[in-house]
This record gives sequence, C-alpha cells and structure tokens, in this order.
Amino acid sequence: MTVAVKEGVSQSAALQAKLKRTPGKKSFGVFGAIILAGIVYAGVHVANDLSRVHNLSGWPYILLGLALLIALGFEFVNGFHDTANAVATVIYTHSLDPHVAVIWSGIWNLIGVLTSSGGVAFAVLSLLPIEIILKAGSGAGFAAVFALLLAAIAWNLGTWALGLPASSSHTLIGSMIGVGIANQLMNGSNGASGVDWGQVANVFRALFISPLAGFAFAALMLIILKQVVKDQQLYEAPVGNEPPPFWIRVLLILTCTGVSFGHGSNDGQKGMGLIMLILIGTVPTAYALNHALGFSQTQDFVAVSESAARVFQHYAPQGIEVNDARTVLTAYIRSKELVPDVIPAARRMADEITHQVAPHHQLSDVPDDQQRNVRNDMYIESETLRLLAKSNEEKGVPPFTSADKDTLKNYEEHLDHATKFIPVWVKVAVALALGLGTMVGWRRIVITVGERIGKEHLTYAQGASAEIVAAATIIAADRFHLPVSTTHVLSSGVAGTMLANGSGLRMQTIRNILLAWLFTLPAAALIAGGIYYALRLFVK
Repeated sequence: MTVAVKEGVSQSAALQAKLKRTPGKKSFGVFGAIILAGIVYAGVHVANDLSRVHNLSGWPYILLGLALLIALGFEFVNGFHDTANAVATVIYTHSLDPHVAVIWSGIWNLIGVLTSSGGVAFAVLSLLPIEIILKAGSGAGFAAVFALLLAAIAWNLGTWALGLPASSSHTLIGSMIGVGIANQLMNGSNGASGVDWGQVANVFRALFISPLAGFAFAALMLIILKQVVKDQQLYEAPVGNEPPPFWIRVLLILTCTGVSFGHGSNDGQKGMGLIMLILIGTVPTAYALNHALGFSQTQDFVAVSESAARVFQHYAPQGIEVNDARTVLTAYIRSKELVPDVIPAARRMADEITHQVAPHHQLSDVPDDQQRNVRNDMYIESETLRLLAKSNEEKGVPPFTSADKDTLKNYEEHLDHATKFIPVWVKVAVALALGLGTMVGWRRIVITVGERIGKEHLTYAQGASAEIVAAATIIAADRFHLPVSTTHVLSSGVAGTMLANGSGLRMQTIRNILLAWLFTLPAAALIAGGIYYALRLFVK
C-alpha cells in the first residue's frame, strides 16, 4: 500500500510538472504554421465566394463576421471539453508530450471533420423551429443563432472552470430546445412552431445510450484484454514521467488518434450546421444552394424531381388542388398531421422546384433574387419526404410501392445534396477552432480523466479500453447521423474500466459528472430561452 501511495504521489508530481510546462518554440512554430495556413485558406475561399455576390451592403458583412466569430467561439470552447478528452490518456501516461499530443489530435480532428458527411450537422439543425430555418436572414433567425451559441458558450465555460467533463453536445441541444420553447411561447398565437419533440427524442436517445454503452463495453474490453494479453506492464499505472514500453505507447497513440478522428467527424459537425445557417441568412446568393453541382448533376436533379412529381400525382386524392404548397407543407412539418392536402402539395412543390431549376445549366445560374426561395422550397420538400418515410399507413400515408419509395428516397437525397452541404473552408475553420481550444484548455480535463474518476490512477489498459470503445461508438454514431458526446462516452468508459478493475470510483466526481449531465439540458435551455426573449424585444 505504501509503494502504491508513493507511486501515486510520484505520478501526480510528474503530471503537475508537465502541466506547468509551456510549449517549446518548435511546437509554437508548427501549430502557428497550421493555424496561419488554415486562416489563409478559409479567407481566400470566403473572399472568392463573396466576390460573386452583387449589391451587398456593409451591414450583412458585419452580421456575418459577428455570427461566425461567435460560432467559432463555440467550437473553441468545445475544444476545452471534448477534444481535450482525446488527448487525456496519452498525456497522462506520458506517451506523448502534451503539445505534440494536441497538434497530433488537431490533425486527426481536421481529417475527421473533412471526411464527415454533414448528416449530424443538419440532424441537430432540424431541432430548430421550421420558420427560423426558413427565415435565417431575419431578425428572429439571428436572435435564435446568437442566443443558442451564447448560452452554449456560457455553460461550457462554467463547467470547464470547475473541471467537469460536461458535454458540448448536450449544451447545444439544450440551447436549441430553449430557443424552440421560447419561440412558441412568444408567437404561439401566430402559429409559430416550437420544439420537434420526436426529433429531440431521437437525438436524446443517442445521447443517453452512448454513455451507458461506453461504460459497459469499456469494462468488457478491459476484461477481454486481461484474458488475452498477459504482459503485466499493460495493467500498471504510469510512474514518474517515464513513457510506457514502446508497444503500449503505440497502442495509446493509436487509440488517441481514433478518438480524435471520431470527435472531428461527429462533434465537429454541430457547429458547422449553425455556421451554414448563418451563411445562408446573410449571403444566400453564395450559400443557399450548392454551386458545386454542375450541368450533368443539375439535369439529373431535374429528372429525379419530375419522377417524384409523377409518384405523388399517382397517390394524390382526386379533386384536391393546392395553390400554396409551401404553406401546406410547412404546416405539416410543424404539426406532423397528415391532412389530405399534403400529397397534392408535395406534388405541386416538386413541379415548382423543377420549373425553377430546369431552365438553368447549373444551380449557380439560378438568379440571385431566387436562390433563397429555391433553397427553402427544396428544404421544405426534403423535410416532408423525411416525415412521410417515418410515418405508417395507419396514419394515413399512402401505401407506396417499393419502387415508388426508392424514387422518393432518391429525390430526398438529391434535395439534400443541393441544400445540405458544407464548404471545405467551413470544415477547416471549425477544425482550427477545436485545435486552438484544446491547446488552451486541455489541462483540467486531463487531471479529471486520469485521477478523479477512479480511486486509483488510470492504467495503460484502462486508458486504451476506454478510448477504443469511445472511438468505435462515436464513429458508428456519425454513420447513422446521430450526435453523441465524446466527453460522456470517454469518461463513462474510464468509470467502467475502474469498476471492472476493482479500483473503485470517486463518487464525488461521478456525482458531479451525473449532475452536469442532468442539469446541462435544462440550464442551457433556460439561458438560451432568456437570451432569445431579450433579443426579440429589439428585433423582429
């Protein structure tokens, strides 16, 4: 017992000494070069996009700059929490120098962000009321974006200051719920929508199950490792500032790489959706539609739209004519009530979209003053198709044949490709913000993960088990377009390994993490709702 205490004190002293070290000139040089290259890349592409915009006054530029600054500020703070979890084990076990670990993690976060599908970004974005998404450039749209981002930043900074591994995902989703509730309370008499509780349930289910999976599977992974790998060095805690044996060091670096990549591919997307909403609201001419779609893709889109219209025509009730398809479908998205007008409205909307796009060789040729309207029509049609696919015949959905379902699914994918896209420069900017946040705020989270979850210090095997499970869970969630929390998956995984190892848990830390998990959603919702209400007193 005395030896264990001495080793623990030695490890704590070595870790504290390492935490106090400042980055060397080489680390600053490498990281500075990466940041500068990213800023130049993003700046050049933004300037190129805006050069195609005509008659844009100075005010939208100011709004764009302010909104992007706040959105990237959220990702910067996100780096405090979630990205710091990815480097916690390699730093705590002395497998990598802290500043090398941060740069390495940042590179793999960037790769994860660049290869992400964008599905998580728009799944989270769909939690906002439909009218805020359609009127992103209005005062209400900007009030919503500013409110939820400021609330998320405030809560994340508060929990970071306490060293709690709180979830940026929970915070952002809670803020969106708060904005939705406030929007409905303030405008309910006008038919304004609030929270899509069905979508919230899907998102919250993923956020609830993933930490439980992390806990159980990390514990199981440690048990399997003990049965398969007999080298006792793997099951020791770090001593002093000595790195582990080479093969263990490689293992921990690989697991850190996996979590960093997964974090970029999932968590990095959450801010990207909001950035796109900002870009669409301020400069729709450049960002409302995917200008990367060329002639052949645009013609293919028109053909698919015409096929979808024929499918809707086949199932539309006889004798119903719809003049305002957007109003009917928006009401359907808001209420989820499938009235007889919906299918005819979907058919008319498909026809209108076809007529808007067909005369042009590519989407970038759509006139500037029509880009936002075309994008909104496409978005409404896509959301309608998504809801129809989730419904069943008992709710009145026509019995589409398998071939017709495939046609409508193909149409939904084409609509999403035209509207739910993320420019590469946005991904680069988000990755840089995450990296900067990690560089500044990794210290507190490293101590919590390494020493404050269990009663004994984290062993190499425990760190590897928790990170393998965390990486697999996050990457799998991205494939299904589900947002999960890197923080909660990894910290629960560490707790699972502590329990499986018989190390015991520090119940005060576990209690604080659970309380943060429980209170993040309502607290963020309350803060965001309050800010949104205050802002709406001044803007319409």
